[in-house]
Amino acid sequence: MKLFRREQYLSKIRGFYHDTDIIKVITGVRRCGKSSLMEMIKDELIASGTSEESIIFIDLDSRKYRKIKTDDEFEKIVDDLSTTKETKYLFVDEIQNIKNFEEIINAFRNDGDYSIFITGSNSYLLSGELATKLTGRYVEFELFTLNFNEYLAMKDFYQKPISENLNIELDTFLREGGFPRTVRFDTAEEKQTYAKSVIEEIFEKDIKKRVKIRNVEVFEAVRGFVINNYGATMSIQSLQQSLEKVGLSVQRATLKRYIDALVGAKILYKCDRFDMKSKRALSGEKKYYLADTSFYFAFNTDNRINYGPALENMVYLYSRGMNYFVSVGRIGKLECDFILRDTQQNYSYIQVTYTINESKQTEDREYRPLEMIRDNFAKYVMTTDYLLQKRNGINHINILEFIKEGKKF
Repeated sequence: MKLFRREQYLSKIRGFYHDTDIIKVITGVRRCGKSSLMEMIKDELIASGTSEESIIFIDLDSRKYRKIKTDDEFEKIVDDLSTTKETKYLFVDEIQNIKNFEEIINAFRNDGDYSIFITGSNSYLLSGELATKLTGRYVEFELFTLNFNEYLAMKDFYQKPISENLNIELDTFLREGGFPRTVRFDTAEEKQTYAKSVIEEIFEKDIKKRVKIRNVEVFEAVRGFVINNYGATMSIQSLQQSLEKVGLSVQRATLKRYIDALVGAKILYKCDRFDMKSKRALSGEKKYYLADTSFYFAFNTDNRINYGPALENMVYLYSRGMNYFVSVGRIGKLECDFILRDTQQNYSYIQVTYTINESKQTEDREYRPLEMIRDNFAKYVMTTDYLLQKRNGINHINILEFIKEGKKF
């Protein structure tokens, strides 16, 4: 089947295709397209003249390779498939299925004639073992679910109907999410069922194997609470108090372990808060965003969209996918939705809301935090409005058009 090309990510990895001294680690929530991205890299290598016999592609979840569990078994199969003296391109999907995979992968890297690409469960790939044994020898490329731009492009690619009204497409995108497989389903019920199955798969295959969960019911209650309150400021203490109000008593250490497991599996992304005056990260309070907004609707019968957190989630994932470091800003008693920092140490300040054209009060609420920032970095108010205004040099932009065009801040 012809694959929809995710150029945003291919362009980041392309410069490393032929490096044999650096392992390319592709991470991301399950089903976000990591395996397909490796297929795209393989196709690009072949198209550029790399011989097919130089490419070794091993999917350890497939029937063909599912019985390979030890490093010795893995080493033998790679050796058997290495039939050329040229540089070999080794692609391994679900690498965590191999015991002691860090050591054997590093051994192949040390050979000097393998360019290695790996993907796998994030609970394993981002564990201490990888960081300890392969420090300085790998580079991570984080893959996210489709952003709004990719979502529209993929619908067009698979000849799915697209509304001329971008606001209608926005609602559909926020409810159904950006998992690549979801785009190819036809009904909302199928899409929602798929999103729920992804979370269950993550729990069964990743979290249960790495975290001791004595009470699954309590874990699911914690998971449900955080998913239902995504985009809200919370701490372990406030989360504990909120759960106690609904009759659940959970120790803070257990809560932290559960939250860390959800973040490690990339069901959630943690966004720290940053104090603009002291220039320090604020301990304790954080915001958590979803790997995909479909997770919220998969567990809720209410199909209405709360645009505040939903649009924040959309901008957060888009910004991360564009290689920005993202935090939440506090300016005195006011809060700036996002502070973005690029690799050149340039900052952008962003406020996100559905509209500012309802009232002067809403407009003031969104502009005031940005007006208090005294440096000269770019400042944005992002809305779905098409009637854009000017105020104190702050950029008022349409969020849908901005992301649709793949712009940078």
